[in-house]
Amino acid sequence: MGRREQREQIFRLLFRVEFNALEEMPQQTELFLEQLRKPQEDDGLAAGDKDIDYITAKYGRIQEKLPQIDSMINEKAEGWSISRMGKVEVTLLRLGAYEILYDQDVPDNVAINEAVELAKKYGQDNSGAFVNAVLAKFLPAADGEKQ
Repeated sequence: MGRREQREQIFRLLFRVEFNALEEMPQQTELFLEQLRKPQEDDGLAAGDKDIDYITAKYGRIQEKLPQIDSMINEKAEGWSISRMGKVEVTLLRLGAYEILYDQDVPDNVAINEAVELAKKYGQDNSGAFVNAVLAKFLPAADGEKQ
């Protein structure tokens, strides 16, 4: 599984936060990972241990930072709040913001581009542009040095 596929799986797992109580997420995570370990219908491939470890670790780090990330998204998305945004867009903004601010391994332009591509795949017609516009506002906050 490449980074793009791993990121998409992290998005899909993080998306579950919108539909489940926080205390249900460990069980939801296990169910999700159990499905990833099975051969997929589209290509017959199953996620390996390295993929599972990467996905779970990054998801955990994002989840730890959600209150700070959500606060920053609300600040950057002028005229919008997370409660008014679509769930796909919120999830992608969380993932993209995390990668811009905290993930040393992901260049900022890659974080934005990948979030936009996922928005085009999973969101509505204008989701890509919305995600791009909000995440672009995170770039000056990163000051070239990720935390």
